[in-house]
Amino acid sequence: MARRKKLYEGKAKILYEGTEPGTIVQYFKDDATAFNAEKKDVIDGKGVLNNRLSEFFMKGLTQLGIPNHFIKRLNMREQLVRAAEIIPLEIIVRNVAAGSIAKRLGIEEGTPLPRPIVEFSYKDDSLGDPLVPEEYIAAFGWASQQEMDEIVSMALRVNDYLSGVMYGVGIKLVDFKIEMGRVYEGDFPRLIVADEISPDSCRLWDIETGQKLDKDVFRRDLGNLADAYTEVARRLGVMPSNVTHTPTKPTLIN
Repeated sequence: MARRKKLYEGKAKILYEGTEPGTIVQYFKDDATAFNAEKKDVIDGKGVLNNRLSEFFMKGLTQLGIPNHFIKRLNMREQLVRAAEIIPLEIIVRNVAAGSIAKRLGIEEGTPLPRPIVEFSYKDDSLGDPLVPEEYIAAFGWASQQEMDEIVSMALRVNDYLSGVMYGVGIKLVDFKIEMGRVYEGDFPRLIVADEISPDSCRLWDIETGQKLDKDVFRRDLGNLADAYTEVARRLGVMPSNVTHTPTKPTLIN
């Protein structure tokens, strides 16, 4: 497709002006970053895999009636999404202690949490995306109390969906993060799931072996990141089961 005006470039995606009013073209890059971009690399095929996996998950949310920004996939690296006013928060849902919560609370990584925990962090890389309580969110006007309640409810529904889908293919959903945006119908704002859902934004462990199938492979130098993402795609049926990863040309189902 012809290139349009670039609106924003982040660590893993580029956003372009959409093909229709109120839309955005989301381009998935091969760039991999960790530790607030202190560690960087380019992983051939990563953008293709994340595009297809995010499409798979967003379509699943749509089928369950969970509103999201996905409209359609345009090609192997791009999808058309609905433009939204992004709330400056990352919504983190945790099922198992890992990463920062294990360090903060001194919990052994891999310990199941008593129930899913929803956390909010303020989206600002220069600050390290700090955790924020609901009082801050309301005080600074990032979201109303009603919106926060709706965000938590939607995040837990997404968790139920992702946990079930992953469990069905032998993967444990440890945690994930999503973003929410507002779309307006007249003067009335409606919340939708935005950004992406992919192994970049989830922790995924093999149920039997504990093998990591997410960005921790890159963070901790545990192997080939594209191979890990390809395995997730293969199990979910996004890739044929008889195909192995070829770094420069991932083979995906159309």
